[in-house]
Amino acid sequence: MMVRYASYFMAAILPLLLFRWFTPASIGQIDFWLLWLLAMVIVALPMVYAEVALAYRSRQSPVGGMQVLTREADASVLWRSFGWLAALVAIVIAALAVAGAGAGITGALSQLGIELNMPTFALVAGLMVIALLLSLLGAGTLLVGLVLIVIGLALGLLNGQLALQFAMTEVSLSEWGRAMALALVSVGAGTGIYWYAQFAAQSQSSGAHYDGQVATTNQLYPASKQVLPIWGLQLVAGLVALLLSGVSLPALGQLFYLIGTLCVAAYLLHYAAEQFKVKFGLIVSLVLTLLLSVVIAAALPAKLLVIVLIIMSSVAALLLSIFAGWQMKISHLRKSLNFSKEGVYNLWRVAIRILVPLAMILGLIGWISEWIG
Repeated sequence: MMVRYASYFMAAILPLLLFRWFTPASIGQIDFWLLWLLAMVIVALPMVYAEVALAYRSRQSPVGGMQVLTREADASVLWRSFGWLAALVAIVIAALAVAGAGAGITGALSQLGIELNMPTFALVAGLMVIALLLSLLGAGTLLVGLVLIVIGLALGLLNGQLALQFAMTEVSLSEWGRAMALALVSVGAGTGIYWYAQFAAQSQSSGAHYDGQVATTNQLYPASKQVLPIWGLQLVAGLVALLLSGVSLPALGQLFYLIGTLCVAAYLLHYAAEQFKVKFGLIVSLVLTLLLSVVIAAALPAKLLVIVLIIMSSVAALLLSIFAGWQMKISHLRKSLNFSKEGVYNLWRVAIRILVPLAMILGLIGWISEWIG
C-alpha cells in the first residue's frame, strides 16, 4: 500500500524537509515567490514528466533502466552515469537531513534539560545507522515521517504567530539561482526518486516479478496521467513550506520534526541501496550506502552539503533533460506520455530540450556569482 503512494508522500515531504536550507532571509519577497513559481512551471514540471515517462518506458529502476534506454536509443554508455549520480544525490539529501537532525536534537534536548554529552559527528553517525536500519522497511517509513513533520510544524504554529510582510525587491540572477534550486529540491529533480517510485508501484500493482532490477510486465498506463497530481501536491507543499519557513519550533516540535526527517532519510537510503543492489547485491549495497552516508553526513558541514547538493542535483537533472530531450527517440516517449493532444507533447519537448537546460545553467551561474560575492 505504501509503495503505491510513495510518489505522493515524497511530493509532500521534500519541500517541508529541504526549504529551510534554500529560502532567502526574507520570505516575504514577492519577486522570489514569483520566480519560484516560474521555475516550478518551466523546470520542475517538465522534469517530472521526463522521469515518469522514462520509468514507464524502461519498466526498471533508474540504474537498470538507463542501461535499457541507452541501448534502445543507441546512445553512449556515459548517459548511464545518471542512475549512479541520482543515487548519490539521494544520499546527500539524506545526509543533509540527518546532519540537521543531529544538531537539532541536541539543541531540543538541551532545552528540555537533557544533555547528551557526545560529539555531534558521533551522534550523526549513530542516527545514520538507525536510518539505514529503518530503510529496510522501504516505503513504510514515509507516512510516519510525514505525520511527524506535520505535527512538528503544527506545534510551531501554535507556539508563535506567522507574520509576513510582503514587498518587491530587486530581481537578480542569484535570486533566480535560489528559486531554481528550490524548484529542483521541491520535486527531487536529479534523484530519480519518482522514476523509482513509479516503477515500484507498477511492479506491485501488476503483480510483476521484481528481482531488484527488472519488472517483467507489459502493462503500461499513460505516464502523463500520473504527473499533474504529483506536481500539484509539490506546488501546494512548497507554498506551505515557504509560508512556514519563518516559524520557530518549540523543543517538542523540533523533536517531532527531526524524528520525521530521520524516517524520510531512511526511505532515501532505501532507494539508494536499491540502485546499488543492481550492480553489487544486497549486502555490499547496504554497506556501501552506510559508508557513503556516514562519511558525507559526519565529515562535511551543512553549508558545504547544501552547495554539493545544488551542484550534483543540477548536473543530474541536466543529464536527464538532455538525454530525454535529445537522445531518446521521439516515438518512444510519445507512447509513454500518451498526451491527449500532440501540441501538448510538442510543448513538453521544447521545454525539456531548451527551457530546462537553459534555466538550470542560468541558475548555476546565479549561485556561483552569489558564492563568489
